[in-house]
Amino acid sequence: MPTLSPFWRNGALALGLLLPGAALAQAPAPAAPAAAPSAAPAQSPDTVVAKVNGATITAGDLAVAADDPALSLPGVDEAQKRNLLVDYMVDLKIGAQAAEKDKVAESPDFTRKLAYFRDKLLLDEYLEREAKKAVTPQAAKALYDETVKAMKPEEEVHARHILVDNEAEAKKIAARLKAGEDFAKVAAETSKDPGSKAEGGDLGWFTKERMVAPFADAAFKLEAGKISDPIKTQFGWHVIKVEEKRSKPVPSFDEMKEQVEAYLTRKTQQDIITKLREGAKIERVGTAPAAPAPAPKADEKK
Repeated sequence: MPTLSPFWRNGALALGLLLPGAALAQAPAPAAPAAAPSAAPAQSPDTVVAKVNGATITAGDLAVAADDPALSLPGVDEAQKRNLLVDYMVDLKIGAQAAEKDKVAESPDFTRKLAYFRDKLLLDEYLEREAKKAVTPQAAKALYDETVKAMKPEEEVHARHILVDNEAEAKKIAARLKAGEDFAKVAAETSKDPGSKAEGGDLGWFTKERMVAPFADAAFKLEAGKISDPIKTQFGWHVIKVEEKRSKPVPSFDEMKEQVEAYLTRKTQQDIITKLREGAKIERVGTAPAAPAPAPKADEKK
């Protein structure tokens, strides 16, 4: 039975459903694990990996297909990924050959689409190339250092809380805690907050803007180790204990490296487009007429 490439359905893989021999993929694993395959030797981009009606498919063609976001293959091992890409390229060649035979490429609509995608690929390649030049380790570190220098210290609190439905109950709990009972034990017994109850009411570290105003105001005014009076929010009545306070630690360069590089890439590409626009002669032809001015209101007509 002929098999369709697994890429054709909605541009995504359905590995368990569309792979040839899908039943095997669902069979129990063998008792003894197979030995890990040794890494395949690197191939020249010109190495032929398949032929379709005389037309060749090369390792370079597979590399281009592998870079297509629509053909993403997360969690697939390299050998299987290669086989899937070869299957896809075979289907692509067969389909393209059929389209050529049917003179699809001679239609004006196809010519316009081809010109559009050529321009798009050229722009993408140009922006990617220029971004690689600009986004150096030195530039990323310099931006990180500049950003960190401008950051203001931000206070964080590590606190616990107990949430109940009414003020009377909250007052009783506050009295028990101020008399010396263990906060985590009382939280586990009485708190209505399912998210923190099992953790003894522990909310971890948070900055002021992460909590609703009455809760945050009370928590940040408390000294470490102190118990609050009952605090009302839209969620109910809270009793808070502040465990620790600190200035929020600045994330390291290694922690922020990917975000910094992504920002630099976007900024570089945006700056390139802005500069190209400034240097280009742009003429809009047949633009839509300006929207008519709104009709005056009744009292404005007088």
